[in-house]
Amino acid sequence: MNTYLLLGVAVMAIFTYLPRMIPLTFFRKQIASTFVRSLLYYVPFAVLAALTFPSVIYSTNYIIEAIIGCIVAIYFSFKGKGLVFVAFAAILSVYITSLFIS
Repeated sequence: MNTYLLLGVAVMAIFTYLPRMIPLTFFRKQIASTFVRSLLYYVPFAVLAALTFPSVIYSTNYIIEAIIGCIVAIYFSFKGKGLVFVAFAAILSVYITSLFIS
């Protein structure tokens, strides 16, 4: 059992370290291409959205509640409101919608 545990930890450590080490190894100079730089700039936002959005949609009993909460959050975020205000407004809209649906 100890051997499997140590082997598992070693494999996880390698696969956690590789994504951090490989870019440093291959990209020693600054990236000159504006396309590649803009692509690398937007990748974290796209990954965060892809991981978060399905959880938001299926977080309530009814999908319509989640969609209304998303619409409210998107609206206020485009208006430039702060994160706490956007989150509170989305939660409040989901709560009010759930009162009418249930």
